[in-house]
Amino acid sequence: MDDKHLIEPILKKYQESFQAKTYSAENNDIDILMNIFGITPEQKRENRQYWSRELGMIWQLIICRICENHCSDFKPALKIGHDEPCDLVLGNDAIDTKYRIGSGDAGTLKKFKQYGALLQKKGYTPVLLILREDNLPAAITACTKGGWRVLGGDDSFFLSP
Repeated sequence: MDDKHLIEPILKKYQESFQAKTYSAENNDIDILMNIFGITPEQKRENRQYWSRELGMIWQLIICRICENHCSDFKPALKIGHDEPCDLVLGNDAIDTKYRIGSGDAGTLKKFKQYGALLQKKGYTPVLLILREDNLPAAITACTKGGWRVLGGDDSFFLSP
C-alpha cells in the first residue's frame, strides 16, 4: 500500500478543521493593570505570554499584600505535597488569583478540577479571583464544575460570603 493513502485521510481531516476555524476579532479591552502601566492592547499582543505572566504576578502580589495587611485570618499560599493549589487563604476560602484563564488544554482543566476537589477535601472553599473577563468559557466551566467559586472582572475586587 502506498504511504500517500495512509496519510491523506489525516491531512484531509485537519485541512477541513483548519478551514472551518474562525478567529474572533482582536481583543482591544484594557484592564486596570494595563491602564496603570500604560500597556496598549497592541503592545500586549506583541508578546501575550510575557504580559499575561507579568500582569498575573502583579495581580497575585497585590491581592496577597492587601489581604495580608487587612485580613486577620490571612494565611499564605497553601502547600499540599509538591502542589500549591492556591495563592492565599482567608478563613475557609482558599483563593487563587489569575490575570486571565485563556488555556483550555486538558492538563490545565484537569489541574483546576483536581485542585478544587483537593481544597474541598481539606475543608476549604476554592475561590478564583480573575482580573479579566475575557476568559475561555470552557476553562471557566471546568473551574465551576471542579468546585471553584469564580469571581471575574469587577467582581474579583469584592470577595464576600
